[in-house]
Parts: sequence; structure tokens; C-alpha cells
Amino acid sequence: MAISRLSFLLHQQLQKYTSSLRHLSYSNRSFCSASNLRSHFQRIGFIGLGNMGSRMANNLIEDGYNLTVHDVDHNAMKIFSERGILTKESPFEVADSSDVLITMLPSSNHVLDVYTGRNGLLSHGNTLGPWLFIDSSTIDPQTSRKLSATIADCSLKRKRDGFEVPAMLDAPVSGGVLAAQAGTLTFMVGGLEEAYVAAKPLFLSMGKSTIYCGGAGNGSAAKICNNLAMAVSMLGVSEALALGQKLGIAASTLTKIFNSSSARCWSSDTYNPVPGVMDGVPASRNYDGGFASKLMAKDLNLATESAKEVGLEFPLTSQAEKIFTQLCNDGHGMKDFSCVFRHYYPGNDEL
Repeated sequence: MAISRLSFLLHQQLQKYTSSLRHLSYSNRSFCSASNLRSHFQRIGFIGLGNMGSRMANNLIEDGYNLTVHDVDHNAMKIFSERGILTKESPFEVADSSDVLITMLPSSNHVLDVYTGRNGLLSHGNTLGPWLFIDSSTIDPQTSRKLSATIADCSLKRKRDGFEVPAMLDAPVSGGVLAAQAGTLTFMVGGLEEAYVAAKPLFLSMGKSTIYCGGAGNGSAAKICNNLAMAVSMLGVSEALALGQKLGIAASTLTKIFNSSSARCWSSDTYNPVPGVMDGVPASRNYDGGFASKLMAKDLNLATESAKEVGLEFPLTSQAEKIFTQLCNDGHGMKDFSCVFRHYYPGNDEL
């Protein structure tokens, strides 16, 4: 029995050792692969240096990438130029000196202007320098698909390993300004899978996770579905917390109940909309910073329009769009979208 027991233990140790060797071998192969991929990213162009884009660009710089940047706001570019980062006066000039081009812009119209407008990325013919275009803007899936098809019809000035023609990925993000600052964004990516795999090191320099969603436009589709759910959830949590307080339950108490029961969600446990309940969220600083209400209204409009195009009626989404649009009309468009609690339930908070 003792010999059998010893044999069993030795067998276990041998399995662990063999497994470790296999893991080490795989890690070495992965490192070599990553080193080869890095050569494709020697020059990164970044367009759009707003609240999100500036922080994403910073993370790429801190990770050792060589960036060239552009923004219509010269003050935003000045912040980078003072740090020794190369700036350009037009999108085309950025593309002309880049291997990969990343855009982070407010709307579909801004994206179209940067790509197809005067001195845009595609304004000087269909032979392109960058082998990969990544758009992290939140736009409608149709625009993403049209741009992807247009880029796929172009040719490359210089062929890349495995890529005969330039590729485009729609890669919107979730996590907001705080996650952009911390480098913990989640990327939802649509487009050619080979391009997604190649670009993963870039995504992981700016975020903590990436999810491949399928073909062109699917990343954009995933993002507007995510924000649809987020908006409706925030409204539901805000209404429930307001009702609870009117019925005599403190918001902090009700939040504890939510977070230990079936009502638990991101709007209650991570981004609570009631002032005084949670530190470090926009509600704790008069709803400054975070995700602007005007952007939520825009994203809900994208969702309602996309629903119409596929023949669906979404009453909750339509109502949410009306509420956030009204919030903007009342002068709160630049406040974080969680301010919907204070605006619709004035004076009804934890203070």
C-alpha cells in the first residue's frame, strides 16, 4: 500500500512538472509572437483627444508606443506637444506618418468627417499608409460597416505580414473616463478576426479586457446595446431609490438591500446616482466628470434608430431617450448621466 501511495504521489508530481514545462514553452512562443507583432505598431496615430481619447493615448505612450496625435482643439494638442509628442494639423498628416490609426470621436458625423472629409484619412486616394484603422467612437453600426467596406477596397503602400489590404476594426469601449485613466477599459470589437488578434496588444495597453463580437459593425452594435441597458437600468435604480426615500427608507440602506438581492446591478453597486451613498462617483462631486448626459442621449438615439431599421419597437428605450434629451434641453447635458436622479427627484437624496 505504501509503495502504491508513493507511486501515486510521484505520478502527480511528474504531471505538474510536465504541465509547467508546457506552460513555459507556450509562454515563450507567446512572447516571441508578441515581439513580432510589436513591429507592426511602431508608429501609432491617434485622433480625438477629449476626455476619453487623451487618457487612452496617455496609456499607449506610457506603454512605450510612439504616437502622433491630432485634435480640432489646439489646446488639447498643446498638452501633448509640450510633452514631446508629435502633433499634426490634419487627419491625413497623421495617417501619412502612421502604421496604425486610432480614432476616438463624439459621433458618426465626426467620424465620417475625419475619414472622408477635406484632408481626411481617405482624402488622398485609395492607397493607404496605415495597415490598420481602429475606431473606438460610439457610432451606428451602419456607418462602421460602410467605412470598413471602403477601407477594404483600398490598397497598402507597403504590404504587411498577413495583410494584403488595410483592415478596420470598430472597437468602442465601456468603463468611462475613470477606466480610461486607469487603463481598465473593456473593448467590444467588430471586424476581421485576424486584425483583432493582431491588435490585441494595443487594446490591452488601454484596457483590461477585449471581446470579439464578430464582423464589421458588431462592436458598434454591442456598444449601443450596452448603453441602452445602462440607461434604462440607471432610470430604474433612480426611481426605486427615490420612491424608497419618500417611503422613509434611507438610500444607503436601500442600496445595501439592492446589492445583496436580485436588484443588484452596476447602477446600484458601482455607479450609485444618489449623493452621499458612494465615494468616487459623479454623484459625490455634483455629477461633474463621468459620462455626459448629452452622450447618453446620443447613444439612445442610435439605439432607437437601429431598432427602427430592423423593425423593432422598444418603448423603454424611447422613453429613456426622451428623458435624457429633456435633461440636455434643461441645461444638464454636460453633467454625468446619473444626474437624472437629482434632476427628476430634486432634493430627494442622502444629504
